[in-house]
Amino acid sequence: MIPYPKIDPVIFSLGPVRVRWYGVMYVLGFISAYFLIQKQERSKQVGLIGETAQDLVFYLAIGVIAGGRLGFILFYEYLNFGYYLRHPLEIIATWHGGMSFHGGLIGCLIAGLIFARRKKIPLAVLADSAVVTAPIGLGLGRIGNFINGELLGLPSHVPWAMIFPNAPAWAGGPVPRHPSQLYEALAEGLLLFIILWQLRKRQFKDGMMVAFFLLFYAVFRFIIEFFKEPDPPPLGYVWGGLTVGQVLCIAMVPVGIALILFLYRKEIRDAFRAIRGGAVHRARQ
Repeated sequence: MIPYPKIDPVIFSLGPVRVRWYGVMYVLGFISAYFLIQKQERSKQVGLIGETAQDLVFYLAIGVIAGGRLGFILFYEYLNFGYYLRHPLEIIATWHGGMSFHGGLIGCLIAGLIFARRKKIPLAVLADSAVVTAPIGLGLGRIGNFINGELLGLPSHVPWAMIFPNAPAWAGGPVPRHPSQLYEALAEGLLLFIILWQLRKRQFKDGMMVAFFLLFYAVFRFIIEFFKEPDPPPLGYVWGGLTVGQVLCIAMVPVGIALILFLYRKEIRDAFRAIRGGAVHRARQ
């Protein structure tokens, strides 16, 4: 077992204002995206540099925060929806915790669509340039979860298991657990970034990086969810022993496949025509 590093989630306080590691991780993720977007050749070709790149990151930040919070309420708190109707200010209370990756993804897509139309930049190019940088923010965010001692792993006796002192009673309390936040930081963060950053150098159609992101993230997240505690009661496992996160990841797969089929629809159609033409020619011989 490895001792859990007791890092104060609050870096420092200025009166009522508290600067937390989790928030800093978000900021570092957006800063990384700003620089990495500009390093890509396709970004330079469409003018996605300088102030334009800065504006894009601002739009995406709004999309992540707004979409992430709303997604958390819709996907994970739907059983308590009445509470949010009675306390509408809690909908925007991100400081209370509760963000959804899938909601943030939808928020980013909407923000990117608005930005692309305003700046007259091809949406597929913009989306590809931004999505290959997303794993950096995802990985940093999982490190923030680790520091907060949240999104716990299942109890385990693997040599690298850790005891999270603030583990809630409903999850079994402070017992040795998988540090699943670090699993996610490595898989959804570092590994996914390396894969996408390398694939972007290949000759794919614009939009393919988004498809790759959807598929790889879905697979990585789906697998790692088996090492995580399910969501707090009464949610828990929702469908055939799967978590909400796994169900949402399953939904990402057909979306990714459909996007690939859409992008290569002409090539697929031509291939079918060639096959059919060859079959007809052989039948006439």
